Amino acid sequence: MTEFFLRNIILIYFFYGLSFFSMGLAIMVELGHNSKLDFANALIPLAWFGIVHGGHEWFEMFLLMNPPFSGNPNNFWIFPLRVFLLAASFMLLLAFGARLISGPSRPSLQWGMMLAVGAIWAIGLFELIIAPLPRGDRLVAADVYSRYSLAIPGAALAVWGLILQRARFKKEGMGVYANDLLIAAIAFAIYGGVGQVFASSSAIFPSNVINSNLFLKWFGFPVQLLHAATATVVAVFIIHSLRVFEEENRRRIEALQQAQVEERRRLEEARAELLHRTVKAQEAERQRIARELHDETGQTLTALGLGLRGMSSSIHTNPERAEEQAQHLEKLAVNGLKELQRLVTGLHPPQLDDLGLLAALRWYISEIRGHYAITINLTSRGDDHQLPLETRIVLFRIAQEAITNIVRHAETDQAELHLECDPDQISLCIQDHGKGFNVQRAMSGPAGAPCWGLMGMQERANLVGANLQIESSLDEGTRIFVTVPLKVEADV
Repeated sequence: MTEFFLRNIILIYFFYGLSFFSMGLAIMVELGHNSKLDFANALIPLAWFGIVHGGHEWFEMFLLMNPPFSGNPNNFWIFPLRVFLLAASFMLLLAFGARLISGPSRPSLQWGMMLAVGAIWAIGLFELIIAPLPRGDRLVAADVYSRYSLAIPGAALAVWGLILQRARFKKEGMGVYANDLLIAAIAFAIYGGVGQVFASSSAIFPSNVINSNLFLKWFGFPVQLLHAATATVVAVFIIHSLRVFEEENRRRIEALQQAQVEERRRLEEARAELLHRTVKAQEAERQRIARELHDETGQTLTALGLGLRGMSSSIHTNPERAEEQAQHLEKLAVNGLKELQRLVTGLHPPQLDDLGLLAALRWYISEIRGHYAITINLTSRGDDHQLPLETRIVLFRIAQEAITNIVRHAETDQAELHLECDPDQISLCIQDHGKGFNVQRAMSGPAGAPCWGLMGMQERANLVGANLQIESSLDEGTRIFVTVPLKVEADV
């Protein structure tokens, strides 16, 4: 059996290198996906370990297959290259374990462990280089020393890190993948604690006693077979544990779907509440109109009726008295007509229909100036007369609500409106330099009750496919920008 393994040592090296190299490639492919797990960042050095160490074992296989190449004195660079690849791969394994142990919040711990182990290896390697040993013995000792000082600590840190990561997986409800890490940790423990201890025979203690020859004598197969077997187990279960990223993606999709459902539910509730408040506002507006018609117009008409009745009775008996009553009734009629016009204008400015949006905005700003101590500057560019009536109404109501909010809440005496009309879109910007507010908090509102004025503006913008942006910062003012795309008629 021993002779069988020795005859097939090249095949053992091939599968040894293939296991780690395949693991490295699989990790590289999986890490192409976006992941927020810290495990993903720690796997990067493990991937490079697999690729570099697999390449090292295939290089060893190549040298076994070509003895004249490795025995050529001109190829003196071969053994230093082997030691360099070996040391580099185990430093990457060390980085993997240190990254898992330190986590994302303690990078100094990771680098501290790597620098400490790397310094010990470098110092010992320098002593070997200057040691009075034959060149061949020195190079074998360098290989053995690299395994002792890098591979064993690297495997130990990898085991420790995988066990810690296993606990994190279980804490996050991913226990099924935690078992993969446990088996990989056991394989790494055997790989480092047994496989690397039985290194080649050299002048370094304890390899002069415990070495690959003793392993072959005890177990009847070369230690490289143990390396290949543990590498295969590590590769299989590390690759198997990569399914955690599929679980992460599944949970992320579920979270996004749940967030969408919650957002839709919130929007539906907000729309229902907005509709309820709109109906209440309509009823309140109707009550106000009815009250004003009753108090103002109704009383005027009643006075006109009574005056006309009295004038009819005195027109023949006292013409002078009838003439005075007629003049008084004319004044009542004029005042009543003005009050009625004011009421109608407040409901729907006729300027919107006859003169356009810009004229309606100028009228409303003049009304605001007449009642409040605020200066509102209106500028414009382009022609707004061809705007659809629905678009005019929506933009006017948004401006009306925005100016109302400035008057009530902004605590400023300055504001600007800018209307810009282009062939394919119209934009309206309302800006103040008041105290500002938190937009997100206002839109969600305390206890989930949003600011209905802002919600109403958003709903009005949606009616005409407009894009409404509300920007505000505390003590820096507020900017409301709405853009309405216009349908351009194609030339026939």
